[in-house]
Amino acid sequence: MIDQFGGDVLTRPADAERELAIERLQAFIVDGGYGPGDRLPPERDLMVELGMSRTTLRKALEKLENDGAIWRHVGKGTFVAAKSVPRQPGWLAEISQQLTPVKMMRARLCLEPAIAREAAMNASAEAVAAIRRAEREAVEAADWAGYEAADDRFHRAVARAADNILLAALYDQLNQVQRAVAWRSVVRETERPPRDHPSFAEHARIASAIEARDPGEAQAAMRAHIGSVSARLFGEV
Repeated sequence: MIDQFGGDVLTRPADAERELAIERLQAFIVDGGYGPGDRLPPERDLMVELGMSRTTLRKALEKLENDGAIWRHVGKGTFVAAKSVPRQPGWLAEISQQLTPVKMMRARLCLEPAIAREAAMNASAEAVAAIRRAEREAVEAADWAGYEAADDRFHRAVARAADNILLAALYDQLNQVQRAVAWRSVVRETERPPRDHPSFAEHARIASAIEARDPGEAQAAMRAHIGSVSARLFGEV
Protein backbone atom coordinates (compact mmCIF):
# COMPACT_ATOMS: atom_id res chain seq x y z
CA MET A 1 0.00 0.00 0.00
CA ILE A 2 1.40 3.44 -0.99
CA ASP A 3 0.53 6.70 0.75
CA GLN A 4 0.06 10.07 -1.00
CA PHE A 5 3.75 10.85 -0.61
CA GLY A 6 4.90 7.66 -2.32
CA GLY A 7 5.96 5.80 0.82
CA ASP A 8 4.90 2.39 2.05
CA VAL A 9 2.17 2.32 4.67
CA LEU A 10 2.64 -0.44 7.21
CA THR A 11 -0.33 -2.53 8.27
CA ARG A 12 -1.67 -1.23 11.55
CA PRO A 13 -1.28 -3.54 14.55
CA ALA A 14 -5.07 -3.61 15.00
CA ASP A 15 -5.49 -4.85 11.42
CA ALA A 16 -2.88 -7.56 11.90
CA GLU A 17 -4.55 -8.67 15.13
CA ARG A 18 -7.90 -8.93 13.38
CA GLU A 19 -6.45 -11.02 10.55
CA LEU A 20 -4.83 -13.41 13.03
CA ALA A 21 -8.10 -13.65 14.94
CA ILE A 22 -9.93 -14.52 11.72
CA GLU A 23 -7.38 -17.24 10.87
CA ARG A 24 -7.66 -18.72 14.36
CA LEU A 25 -11.45 -18.73 14.23
CA GLN A 26 -11.38 -20.39 10.80
CA ALA A 27 -8.93 -23.01 12.09
CA PHE A 28 -11.16 -23.65 15.12
CA ILE A 29 -14.16 -24.31 12.85
CA VAL A 30 -12.23 -26.61 10.54
CA ASP A 31 -10.27 -28.50 13.21
CA GLY A 32 -13.37 -28.88 15.36
CA GLY A 33 -15.19 -30.63 12.51
CA TYR A 34 -17.98 -28.05 12.35
CA GLY A 35 -20.02 -28.39 9.17
CA PRO A 36 -22.90 -26.50 7.53
CA GLY A 37 -25.72 -25.99 10.03
CA ASP A 38 -23.61 -26.75 13.12
CA ARG A 39 -23.82 -24.27 15.96
CA LEU A 40 -20.58 -22.84 17.31
CA PRO A 41 -19.94 -22.52 21.07
CA PRO A 42 -21.19 -19.34 22.81
CA GLU A 43 -19.00 -16.24 22.59
CA ARG A 44 -17.85 -16.58 26.20
CA ASP A 45 -16.54 -20.09 25.47
CA LEU A 46 -14.92 -19.03 22.20
CA MET A 47 -13.14 -16.19 24.00
CA VAL A 48 -11.51 -18.69 26.37
CA GLU A 49 -10.86 -21.33 23.71
CA LEU A 50 -9.27 -18.86 21.28
CA GLY A 51 -7.66 -16.62 23.89
CA MET A 52 -9.03 -13.34 22.58
CA SER A 53 -11.11 -10.43 23.84
CA ARG A 54 -14.83 -10.11 23.13
CA THR A 55 -14.16 -7.14 20.84
CA THR A 56 -11.57 -9.02 18.77
CA LEU A 57 -13.77 -12.13 18.58
CA ARG A 58 -16.78 -10.14 17.41
CA LYS A 59 -14.74 -8.49 14.67
CA ALA A 60 -13.63 -11.93 13.45
CA LEU A 61 -17.20 -13.23 13.59
CA GLU A 62 -18.41 -10.20 11.68
CA LYS A 63 -15.85 -10.80 8.92
CA LEU A 64 -16.78 -14.47 8.53
CA GLU A 65 -20.46 -13.53 8.50
CA ASN A 66 -19.84 -10.94 5.78
CA ASP A 67 -17.95 -13.58 3.81
CA GLY A 68 -20.89 -15.95 4.08
CA ALA A 69 -18.99 -18.55 6.15
CA ILE A 70 -21.26 -18.25 9.20
CA TRP A 71 -24.63 -16.77 10.09
CA ARG A 72 -25.91 -15.49 13.41
CA HIS A 73 -29.38 -15.53 14.91
CA VAL A 74 -30.09 -13.46 18.02
CA GLY A 75 -31.13 -15.75 20.83
CA LYS A 76 -30.13 -18.94 19.00
CA GLY A 77 -26.42 -18.62 18.35
CA THR A 78 -23.83 -18.66 15.58
CA PHE A 79 -24.00 -21.32 12.86
CA VAL A 80 -21.69 -22.54 10.10
CA ALA A 81 -23.15 -21.59 6.73
CA ALA A 82 -23.31 -23.75 3.63
CA LYS A 83 -20.36 -21.85 2.21
CA SER A 84 -17.39 -23.70 3.65
CA VAL A 85 -14.46 -22.12 5.46
CA PRO A 86 -11.25 -22.65 3.46
CA ARG A 87 -9.51 -25.72 4.83
CA GLN A 88 -5.94 -24.81 3.97
CA PRO A 89 -4.13 -21.96 2.29
CA GLY A 90 -2.29 -23.12 -0.83
CA TRP A 91 1.15 -23.05 0.75
CA LEU A 92 0.02 -25.20 3.66
CA ALA A 93 -1.43 -27.78 1.28
CA GLU A 94 1.86 -27.82 -0.63
CA ILE A 95 3.88 -28.32 2.55
CA SER A 96 1.54 -31.14 3.60
CA GLN A 97 2.33 -33.02 0.39
CA GLN A 98 6.08 -32.80 0.95
CA LEU A 99 6.35 -33.52 4.68
CA THR A 100 6.73 -36.95 6.27
CA PRO A 101 4.93 -37.76 9.54
CA VAL A 102 8.23 -38.01 11.42
CA LYS A 103 9.41 -34.59 10.22
CA MET A 104 5.99 -33.26 11.18
CA MET A 105 6.50 -34.52 14.72
CA ARG A 106 10.01 -33.06 14.85
CA ALA A 107 8.53 -29.68 13.93
CA ARG A 108 6.15 -30.08 16.85
CA LEU A 109 9.12 -30.90 19.09
CA CYS A 110 10.70 -27.58 18.11
CA LEU A 111 7.65 -25.44 18.82
CA GLU A 112 5.26 -26.95 21.35
CA PRO A 113 7.64 -27.44 24.32
CA ALA A 114 8.53 -23.74 24.07
CA ILE A 115 4.83 -22.87 23.95
CA ALA A 116 4.20 -24.98 27.06
CA ARG A 117 6.99 -23.11 28.83
CA GLU A 118 5.34 -19.80 27.97
CA ALA A 119 1.98 -21.15 29.10
CA ALA A 120 3.39 -21.99 32.52
CA MET A 121 4.54 -18.39 32.89
CA ASN A 122 1.48 -16.64 31.48
CA ALA A 123 -1.63 -18.82 31.83
CA SER A 124 -4.70 -17.23 33.40
CA ALA A 125 -7.01 -19.19 35.68
CA GLU A 126 -9.48 -19.47 32.79
CA ALA A 127 -6.77 -20.81 30.49
CA VAL A 128 -5.75 -23.45 33.04
CA ALA A 129 -9.41 -24.45 33.39
CA ALA A 130 -9.66 -24.90 29.61
CA ILE A 131 -6.57 -27.13 29.63
CA ARG A 132 -7.95 -29.25 32.46
CA ARG A 133 -11.34 -29.51 30.75
CA ALA A 134 -9.77 -30.80 27.53
CA GLU A 135 -7.62 -33.20 29.56
CA ARG A 136 -10.76 -34.72 31.14
CA GLU A 137 -12.59 -34.88 27.81
CA ALA A 138 -9.74 -36.89 26.29
CA VAL A 139 -9.94 -39.46 29.10
CA GLU A 140 -13.73 -39.68 28.82
CA ALA A 141 -13.84 -39.95 25.01
CA ALA A 142 -16.00 -42.82 23.74
CA ASP A 143 -13.96 -43.43 20.58
CA TRP A 144 -10.77 -42.39 18.79
CA ALA A 145 -12.50 -39.54 16.94
CA GLY A 146 -13.66 -38.08 20.24
CA TYR A 147 -10.22 -38.55 21.76
CA GLU A 148 -8.45 -36.88 18.86
CA ALA A 149 -10.84 -33.91 19.01
CA ALA A 150 -10.22 -33.55 22.76
CA ASP A 151 -6.47 -33.99 22.25
CA ASP A 152 -6.57 -31.20 19.69
CA ARG A 153 -8.46 -28.98 22.14
CA PHE A 154 -5.87 -29.76 24.82
CA HIS A 155 -2.91 -28.69 22.71
CA ARG A 156 -4.76 -25.65 21.42
CA ALA A 157 -5.66 -24.66 24.99
CA VAL A 158 -1.97 -24.85 25.93
CA ALA A 159 -1.11 -22.61 22.97
CA ARG A 160 -3.80 -20.10 24.01
CA ALA A 161 -2.53 -20.19 27.59
CA ALA A 162 0.84 -18.82 26.42
CA ASP A 163 -0.99 -15.50 25.93
CA ASN A 164 0.94 -14.67 22.76
CA ILE A 165 -1.10 -14.16 19.61
CA LEU A 166 1.84 -14.98 17.32
CA LEU A 167 2.61 -18.28 19.06
CA ALA A 168 -1.09 -19.17 18.93
CA ALA A 169 -1.20 -18.42 15.20
CA LEU A 170 1.95 -20.47 14.58
CA TYR A 171 0.43 -23.39 16.47
CA ASP A 172 -2.77 -23.17 14.39
CA GLN A 173 -0.77 -23.34 11.16
CA LEU A 174 1.30 -26.24 12.47
CA ASN A 175 -1.84 -28.07 13.51
CA GLN A 176 -3.43 -27.69 10.08
CA VAL A 177 -0.41 -29.30 8.47
CA GLN A 178 -0.35 -32.05 11.10
CA ARG A 179 -3.96 -33.02 10.39
CA ALA A 180 -3.11 -33.45 6.71
CA VAL A 181 0.19 -35.28 7.29
CA ALA A 182 0.32 -37.32 10.47
CA TRP A 183 -3.07 -38.91 10.94
CA ARG A 184 -3.41 -40.20 7.39
CA SER A 185 -0.69 -42.72 8.33
CA VAL A 186 -2.27 -43.89 11.59
CA VAL A 187 -4.19 -47.17 11.80
CA ARG A 188 -6.22 -47.74 14.98
CA GLU A 189 -6.68 -51.32 16.20
CA THR A 190 -9.26 -50.59 18.91
CA GLU A 191 -12.49 -48.60 19.01
CA ARG A 192 -11.28 -46.20 21.69
CA PRO A 193 -8.09 -45.41 23.62
CA PRO A 194 -7.36 -47.97 26.37
CA ARG A 195 -7.82 -46.81 29.95
CA ASP A 196 -4.04 -46.80 30.43
CA HIS A 197 -3.34 -44.87 27.22
CA PRO A 198 0.04 -43.13 27.85
CA SER A 199 -1.19 -39.75 26.65
CA PHE A 200 -3.57 -39.47 29.60
CA ALA A 201 -0.74 -39.37 32.12
CA GLU A 202 1.38 -37.23 29.78
CA HIS A 203 -1.40 -34.66 29.43
CA ALA A 204 -1.87 -34.63 33.20
CA ARG A 205 1.84 -33.95 33.71
CA ILE A 206 1.75 -31.03 31.26
CA ALA A 207 -1.39 -29.56 32.81
CA SER A 208 -0.04 -29.89 36.34
CA ALA A 209 3.22 -28.16 35.41
CA ILE A 210 1.37 -25.25 33.81
CA GLU A 211 -1.00 -24.98 36.76
CA ALA A 212 2.00 -25.02 39.14
CA ARG A 213 3.71 -22.25 37.14
CA ASP A 214 6.75 -24.47 36.50
CA PRO A 215 8.14 -23.47 33.06
CA GLY A 216 10.99 -26.00 33.01
CA GLU A 217 8.75 -28.92 33.92
CA ALA A 218 6.07 -27.82 31.44
CA GLN A 219 8.63 -27.69 28.65
CA ALA A 220 10.10 -31.08 29.57
CA ALA A 221 6.64 -32.65 29.93
CA MET A 222 5.50 -31.46 26.52
CA ARG A 223 8.72 -32.62 24.88
CA ALA A 224 8.38 -36.05 26.49
CA HIS A 225 4.73 -36.27 25.39
CA ILE A 226 5.38 -35.45 21.74
CA GLY A 227 8.37 -37.77 21.66
CA SER A 228 6.24 -40.54 23.14
CA VAL A 229 3.46 -40.01 20.58
CA SER A 230 5.94 -40.03 17.71
CA ALA A 231 7.58 -43.23 18.97
CA ARG A 232 4.23 -45.00 19.43
CA LEU A 233 2.77 -44.00 16.06
CA PHE A 234 5.79 -43.91 13.79
CA GLY A 235 8.56 -45.71 15.66
CA GLU A 236 10.80 -42.64 15.58
CA VAL A 237 11.35 -39.35 17.38
